[in-house]
Amino acid sequence: MGWAGYVLSPTYRRRFRINVAQAGVDAAAARPAIAEAGRLLMELPALWMRPAGRPILPLVQWDGDALIDAAHAQGRGIVFLTPHMGCFEVTAQAYAERHAARHGPITVLYRPARKAWLRELVDTARARPGLATAPATLAGVRQMMRALRRGEAVGLLPDQVPPDEMGVWAPFFGRPAYTMTLAARLALQTGAVLLLAWGERLPRGRGYVVHLSPFDEPLPAGAAAQAESAAAVNRAMERLIRRCPQQYLWGYDRYKTPRRLATSEGSGDNKD
Repeated sequence: MGWAGYVLSPTYRRRFRINVAQAGVDAAAARPAIAEAGRLLMELPALWMRPAGRPILPLVQWDGDALIDAAHAQGRGIVFLTPHMGCFEVTAQAYAERHAARHGPITVLYRPARKAWLRELVDTARARPGLATAPATLAGVRQMMRALRRGEAVGLLPDQVPPDEMGVWAPFFGRPAYTMTLAARLALQTGAVLLLAWGERLPRGRGYVVHLSPFDEPLPAGAAAQAESAAAVNRAMERLIRRCPQQYLWGYDRYKTPRRLATSEGSGDNKD
């Protein structure tokens, strides 16, 4: 599946190569990511349509989950930052099964699909015991804030291009990318702990490893520091991606401009 998409779509193939080169990653190191994108697509039906009574934990190993216990022991919420790397769907499901009974559900930010049939499928699939979803809207942001103030966990993909007016331009692998400010705002306004998380896909269907590590940069406070905070989040994502470039979704259109911003720039407004 991955190689079929790469061969048949010149746009996808060009974006893949450009993004790899922009990151300074060796082409040979990134090449396995072509097949990994196919594995990502093929595992989604099993993850989304898995019966609630069939646990996923037997397929998951943990690396660094003591960080979760430490954060909750302080009574603090957790903001999980997960790039488009490995199996990002499995991280929230695994947390829900392992920790929700003791520490409350995890709330995951998502952008609703445009097609009604797909939106209904995704919404139903992701709404599982111990796992709540929040749309990428003001109401969704408030939902996540409330969860964190209760000492619960939230998860988001900070390398996802946010809706217009919900981000700033910040460097990502040396190129300006429209970057969400939400991750830093959630942590600063609620006192939550920031943790980096990603789900490594093991070969030959042997399962996954959920890797957790601390966010090791201080976040500057204040509206004027939003771009600096977004840049710090991007740097953290870069470090994770360089650890396993063969499982990053290099074909993702990370440097696109949101629609309204593109329209305003075309009418003469500056993106800054």
